[in-house]
Amino acid sequence: MPADSLPPLDPLVPLDPLGPLAAARRPMGLRERKKLKTRVAIRRATHRLIADQGYEATTVEQIAEAAEVSPSTVFRYFPSKEDIVLTDEYGPVMAEALRERPAGEEPLESLRSVLTRTAAALLAHEPEETRWRARLMAEVPAVRARTGGTTAGTSRLLAGVLADRTGRGADDLQLRVLTAAALGAFGEAMAYWAEHDQRDDLVALVHRTLDALGGGLTG
Repeated sequence: MPADSLPPLDPLVPLDPLGPLAAARRPMGLRERKKLKTRVAIRRATHRLIADQGYEATTVEQIAEAAEVSPSTVFRYFPSKEDIVLTDEYGPVMAEALRERPAGEEPLESLRSVLTRTAAALLAHEPEETRWRARLMAEVPAVRARTGGTTAGTSRLLAGVLADRTGRGADDLQLRVLTAAALGAFGEAMAYWAEHDQRDDLVALVHRTLDALGGGLTG
């Protein structure tokens, strides 16, 4: 199905990282909850508009009006329209889940656990958004091109957790490569899933892409 003709998302579906990763989530303060509410409102407005009129026809000004915020507020939370599509709230939750993995576990296996649980949580709690986003990644060049930039922050978070666990420096090159590669593998699994009409088991695809990375840290 072309990205411009996707069905609208159910506005009642919660865009929030719950489910298999919920136990790792730290309680949020009032200010953080307000920021989350604004981010979610902007994302929901964007999803509705793109589903109704297509990606290219949707402007930031329209998104701001639909979310009842100013265009400057949209840009304060999301540098570009592509970032609105791709950004979610899972990064900090994934970092907390990674921190809870057994201390002696191979780093790649810890990342595998977190990423496969994330895939399961996305399908269980944000199924329509996940399918819609994956299709846009596969069909809209600007969205696909921006994918790496939106995962950079999550990659740094995960690398920082692994640095604490392994005793390596926070800027350790191998940690950076490992986490970036694991998130890249996750993204490729999503893209492959969308390109093949989302018929496959997404969690199994994530396992397959991580298998391709090999044995994790060395040296």
